[in-house]
Amino acid sequence: MRFKGIYTPIITPFASNGEVDWDVYAEVIDWQIENGVAGVIVGGSTGEFYALSKEERIQQFKFASERINNRVEFMAGVNDIRVDECLDISMAAVDAGAKSLLVAAPPYSLPSEEELAHHVITIAKATELPIMLYNYPGRTGVEMGEDFLSIVAKNPLVAAIKESSGDYSRLPLLSNNYPSIELAVGGEEQVLEFAAWGAKSWVCATANFFPSECVQLMDLLGKQSDFEKGRALMSAFMPLMQALEQGGKFLQCVKLGCEQQGRPGGKVRLPLLPIDDALKREMISVIDKTRASLHSILN
Repeated sequence: MRFKGIYTPIITPFASNGEVDWDVYAEVIDWQIENGVAGVIVGGSTGEFYALSKEERIQQFKFASERINNRVEFMAGVNDIRVDECLDISMAAVDAGAKSLLVAAPPYSLPSEEELAHHVITIAKATELPIMLYNYPGRTGVEMGEDFLSIVAKNPLVAAIKESSGDYSRLPLLSNNYPSIELAVGGEEQVLEFAAWGAKSWVCATANFFPSECVQLMDLLGKQSDFEKGRALMSAFMPLMQALEQGGKFLQCVKLGCEQQGRPGGKVRLPLLPIDDALKREMISVIDKTRASLHSILN
C-alpha cells in the first residue's frame, strides 16, 4: 500500500490583517507531526486554497516542505479552475519537494470522463509524482466514473482515490474492480465502511483538532482490524462527524474545533463568513462531549 494512516489537510491560519500567519502555520504543521500523522496535505480545500493567490499557494508549498523536513509525507493539493494554473501549481509543488499530489476535477467546466482522465494523466506525466485522486462530485460537478477509472488505472502513478461522493456502492466497485487504485477514506463519518472495504488511509479534516485520536482509530481499523474497539471510537466520534459534514459550515467548524482544543484556528476568508452564535454554542457542546467520550475509551 502506498498510503497508510492519517493524512491531514491542514487549515491555513490567518492573522488579524487577513494574511497567512506563517509562525502559526509552523505550529500547525509541527503539532500534526508530533501526534503521529502519516502525512500533511498542503493546499487542500480545508486549507482554503481557493481563497489564496497563486503566489500564496506556492509560498505555502515552500514553507511547508521546509518545515516538514521529510519527517512525514508532504502531499500537495494542486486543484484549480484553470488547467494551466493547475499545471503551474503542480510543478511548483514538485519544485518545493512534494512527495505526492491530491488531484480533483477542475470545478465548473464539467469535463467528460475521457477529458478528466486526460487532465489527470497530463499532471502525472508532467510531475512524475504519485497521485491521490479526489472524487467529490458535490464540489466539482462531475464524478470519476468507470470510464475515467478504466483509463487512469493503467497509469502506475495514479495510486489512490479519496472517495468523497457519499455513495456507498462505490466502495465495492473501487475495491473489487480497480485494485491498483487504493481506497482512501474521504468522508468523516464513513471510516468504518471504508475500512471494511480495505482502506488503510484517511484524508481526515478532524485530525486538525483531534490528530492523536484519529491516528489511533485508523490504526485500529487499518492495521489491527479491531472493529470492535473501532466501532466504540467511531460511536464517540459520530456526533462530531455528522455535525461537521451536515452542518453547512465545515471550515468554520473545523477552525472552531482547533480553538476548542487550544490550537490556533482563526477566521475564514471570504466568501465564507463566521458562524452564528447558536451554531457556535452547538459545536462547542459537541466537541466537548466528543473529547470526554474519546478520553474515556482511550485512557
